[in-house]
Amino acid sequence: MFTLKSATLPSSTIQSTAATGKPFPPSQSPFILPTNLIGFCGITLQRWLHSRNKKAMEFIAKGWSALKEVDRVIDYCELNDRRLIPLLKTAKENFELALEADNSNTHARYWLSKLHMKYHVPGACKAIGAALLVEAANMGDPDAQYELGCRLRVENDYVQSDQQAFYYIEKAVDQLHPGALYLLGAVYLTGDCVKKDIASALWCFHRASEKGHAGAAIAYGSLLLRGVQVPESLTKFNSKRSSAAKRARINVQSPLMNPVEMAKEQFGVAARAGCNLGLKWLQRLEEEEKRLLTENSSPATVS
Repeated sequence: MFTLKSATLPSSTIQSTAATGKPFPPSQSPFILPTNLIGFCGITLQRWLHSRNKKAMEFIAKGWSALKEVDRVIDYCELNDRRLIPLLKTAKENFELALEADNSNTHARYWLSKLHMKYHVPGACKAIGAALLVEAANMGDPDAQYELGCRLRVENDYVQSDQQAFYYIEKAVDQLHPGALYLLGAVYLTGDCVKKDIASALWCFHRASEKGHAGAAIAYGSLLLRGVQVPESLTKFNSKRSSAAKRARINVQSPLMNPVEMAKEQFGVAARAGCNLGLKWLQRLEEEEKRLLTENSSPATVS
């Protein structure tokens, strides 16, 4: 059992402290908490926060699973099909329970906002969805920041919201959100709202491609085939992150110095992500290589 230790102070110290209005020095405080009590309180708080977050994530997982089932079949039925209502209700209830368990959980806010704004769930309200989306974005959720930036850019025809959209997109880019990286790369590539910067666009496409974004991989590979020079900072960044075995292989084959090989690697990323355009680009490059080999071997055959 923990008890508070009281300290007996001289009357002169008490009188001087009362006269000046200053707090007691830590060493002379009339109530001193034991170190073991402070440690116990900290551990208890951490356990409570962990338990609360764990419970919220369990609810989010259940809601997300129900929502994914809706996404799996929604293309084959009407948006307001009655057969989807039980799944949508399950998702909504679980996301709301997650917020009750942990009101600071940004994932629950984001997914609940999507339910209100995108799906025909009973009790849906776009105003509530928009408020939840803004809250999640301001609390630092990268998915919410990216979606809010896209909606501010696309859906506001009567309000100049490009700067606000760019603000949230940049916030998501700071957390390396692949969709935001791709969008910011496109903005730098076209010079829309910002000064045109090919090097920054390549960096954004490269980082998004590393996270498996098909569109960014296609854009990066296409720019490489057009002869765009890769910034030195990007090549140094790759060499520092690569392992010793990979660096040895690079020194022998030098794929980083060959834009065609780099482009093929990017199109391979897109193809593995299920993008048909990536497969078409790989086939086209393979056909072009065969044609060049045939042309180079034909003079030797004639001679």
